[in-house]
Parts: sequence; C-alpha cells; structure tokens
Amino acid sequence: MDLPTLIAQYGYAAVLAGAVFEGETVLLLAGYSAHRGYLDFAAVTGIAWLGGALGDQCFFWLGRFQGQRLIARRPALRLRVGNAFRLIERHPVAIILTMRFMWGLRMALPIAIGMSRVRWRRFLWLNLLSAALWAPLVAGIGWTFGALLARQPALLHHYEHWVMGAMAAAALLFRAVMRRSRHMPEPPR
Repeated sequence: MDLPTLIAQYGYAAVLAGAVFEGETVLLLAGYSAHRGYLDFAAVTGIAWLGGALGDQCFFWLGRFQGQRLIARRPALRLRVGNAFRLIERHPVAIILTMRFMWGLRMALPIAIGMSRVRWRRFLWLNLLSAALWAPLVAGIGWTFGALLARQPALLHHYEHWVMGAMAAAALLFRAVMRRSRHMPEPPR
C-alpha cells in the first residue's frame, strides 16, 4: 500500500483520534496531506474541530466528577493541574480560548477547569469556539508548509516520505524536550 492510499484510508480517523489527544502533529500532517490532495481540507478541519471539542469536553467532565481521585493517583498530573488552577483563577475565558495552544497543559487544563467553578455551559461554548479557531489554524500551517514545498515539485515528489517523517520526528522531539524540561528538578535557591 502506498502513502497516498494509506492516508486516504486512515487519515480522517487519525485526525479524529489525534485531535482528542493533543493532536497538533497529526493535524499539521493532515493539513500538509490536504495540500497534496490526499485529504479534503474542510473535512480535516471539521473533524479536528469535532475531535478537539469532544476530547476537551470529556476531560472537563472527568475533572468535574473524578478530578480529585485522578490527581491523587498521578503526582505529575497534580502539579500540572495546580499550575492550571492558578491560570484559570486569573483569566478563565482567556485560558479556555487558548488552552489548545498551551503544550504540556493541554489535557490538564480541561481537567482543572472541570474541577473549578467554571460552569459547564460557559466551558462548552468557549471550548467550541476555541476548537473552531485551533483546527483551521494548525491545519493551515500544515497546508502552508505543503505550499512552500510545492514550489520545488521534483524535490517534493522525490523526498515526500522523508519530509512527512521529518515533520513527525521534529514534532515528537519537540514534545519530548518539553516534557523533559517539565520534569527537571528546580535549581536550589
């Protein structure tokens, strides 16, 4: 099975699953794939919007009903939720609208918001708006990257598999570095 067939067959399912769980990498690749004609850009953004909104809504309700039990069992999550609480208390609307762009707190924020006093209807509408901003923006970055590469068609066709692999590897490396920096002990004062 070649790459275009594989993307056409499983691409939308990957976008949905990726959008539920911190899906920037998948969405960037889907935007790139849409530029190449393997996926439809409107479908990619619609599915990413739906997956992102549903995922964060589920994490909100998880925080609302199981938040205390969840953070008691996971010390690393407890620290991230604590940091998220401080942000939510100061700027709840801004945090809900920008939570998708806060790497490292992406799942902790909706859980913390669910544990906070933010009303579920307010979260629902702001979450839908946030996902509506996030999906086309991130997919559009992937599309734009594809457009820039398309200026060199022979080069793109020859190295397309490597370009997609490099994009995925760079995103995973960035995520690993971010996670490692969060787990490093603070220097003594």
